[in-house]
Amino acid sequence: MNNPVPPRRPDPRPRRRDRHGRGMRGPVAPPQVPLAMSRADAFDDLVRDSADRLERKWPQLSGVEFVVQDVPPAQPEADGWDGLWDDGPDSVPLGRYAQARDGRPDRVIVYRRPIELRAKTRDDRALLVHEVVVEQVAGLLGLAPESIDPRYGQD
Repeated sequence: MNNPVPPRRPDPRPRRRDRHGRGMRGPVAPPQVPLAMSRADAFDDLVRDSADRLERKWPQLSGVEFVVQDVPPAQPEADGWDGLWDDGPDSVPLGRYAQARDGRPDRVIVYRRPIELRAKTRDDRALLVHEVVVEQVAGLLGLAPESIDPRYGQD
């Protein structure tokens, strides 16, 4: 009385529903919605906005390359740094600047993960990114951060 189950034949039609009877899933959010933007892309936009704001006031920054890296290098000497961290060997930098050399332009480097870990809200992150960019530009130009952006350190 064991009736063997006949094997299923492959269905030549394309599948329009999943196994639960629902339609196939599409993207979670359309591309124009901010949810579709990754955290790294949103962070890049913050750095770009801050750099654009400063370039309007300081035209000499047009040749400066603004770069976002996830984390600082583990061994700064291997990455071509001239010295150790400014705040000591146990601190984690939020950014740095590099003078032009070997055909590379001046660079301002902002580290995404250390800033994201210190900022609680989106507004805090935007403020911290701008402060880091202002500090690095000030170091690059040899000026005080307050002369680069008069609102530096007020918020």
